[in-house]
Amino acid sequence: MNWRELQRKNITLMGGAVSGGLDSCTVTHWLTSNGFEVHGFTVDLGQPDEENLDAVKDRMVACGAQDATILPGRAPLAAAGLKVIQSQARYEGGYWNTTGIARPVTVAAILPELARRDVGVLFHGATGRGNDQVRFQLASNMIDPNLEVYAPWRDPEFIERFPGRQQMIEYCEANDLPIRPARESRYSTDANFLGLTHEAGDLEDVTISPDFVEPGMGVWPWDAPDRPQFVTVRWEQGVPVALNGERLDLEAVFLQANRIGGAQGVGIGDHVVENRFVGVKSRGIYEAPAMELLGKSYEFLLQFILDRRAREFFDYVSGVISLQIYQGYWLDLATRAALAALEPITRMVTGTITMRLYKGGVYFDTVEDTPEAMPHSLYTDDSSMEAMGAYDHSDAEGFLKVLGISAKNLGARQGAGTDD
Repeated sequence: MNWRELQRKNITLMGGAVSGGLDSCTVTHWLTSNGFEVHGFTVDLGQPDEENLDAVKDRMVACGAQDATILPGRAPLAAAGLKVIQSQARYEGGYWNTTGIARPVTVAAILPELARRDVGVLFHGATGRGNDQVRFQLASNMIDPNLEVYAPWRDPEFIERFPGRQQMIEYCEANDLPIRPARESRYSTDANFLGLTHEAGDLEDVTISPDFVEPGMGVWPWDAPDRPQFVTVRWEQGVPVALNGERLDLEAVFLQANRIGGAQGVGIGDHVVENRFVGVKSRGIYEAPAMELLGKSYEFLLQFILDRRAREFFDYVSGVISLQIYQGYWLDLATRAALAALEPITRMVTGTITMRLYKGGVYFDTVEDTPEAMPHSLYTDDSSMEAMGAYDHSDAEGFLKVLGISAKNLGARQGAGTDD
């Protein structure tokens, strides 16, 4: 779809999911210049890179928006972030899906406002080469199938006018739009209190060290203190309720964990190159101190609680949910079913665990190993090398004989472990 098609349908009213960054400023001004009435919507996700969200409103109005509105989103983002931790949904083993989970939260906050104002088109500034265009599109389609979604980066006229970020910077500077100076725009950052993603610009050149990126949620691991810090997390039925003995609500847990973890370099810059949904590889530098700190503590507790079969089941479902979030399917049936399947496990995650943070690492230290503190732990003295526990060493004789039958047959018939 291009902007001319919308005008042929007599659609001139648009609502934008805007961040106040380069893309938002460029798109808003460009649409306004082409005869559209633009209303900007920014969802408060606790963006660490914005000290005052009212400044975003001012920037969008300065770029031509009829008005700009800040919408609440912190509580739903915290709830969604917890689901990511509970499912250990890390894409390709490293990325905590902090941007992927924020997109459906953003859309869910904006769409009721569009309906209230009788705005039938949502636009966004996501690139046609990335994942966010899919996330915005699918979330919008699932929540309101009648809503039109306009993506300038898929409009041939827009692409011809702005083939890259440099042309957008030049356009904004020529029109005196309130963006950061070009010399400060060596990369692009997307932010919420779950994490920051830094991409594009000089980060696309993998021959350049990423150390020019200035972490916004902490420090690089090598710049962290030379002394470890200990942190204790209390979980109750899958929910973190206290840090270092202080009871906190969920949002406060995330914010405090960000401060503690970020200061120790936890979750800063721990991903390199990934496979985007559209089929290309991209390089990003990610920050997610709280997700890494809380996520590790949850994983350590799972090791006490899950038996072998439950562990295999959990790992499979975790992989499904991680891919679903990354590819924009957070709101569909498969994700809802997968999350429901993990509920029995989630309810068992109760425990108090202490970890050692050092130079970006999160290490298990101790756990309160009592039935009261961790009622669903399967850790007992049956595995002890000492004379304790109900497990009799001699009982393993029959177990090994059964296992040995197939092993001996393999050795005799197929010569396992021998060269041809």
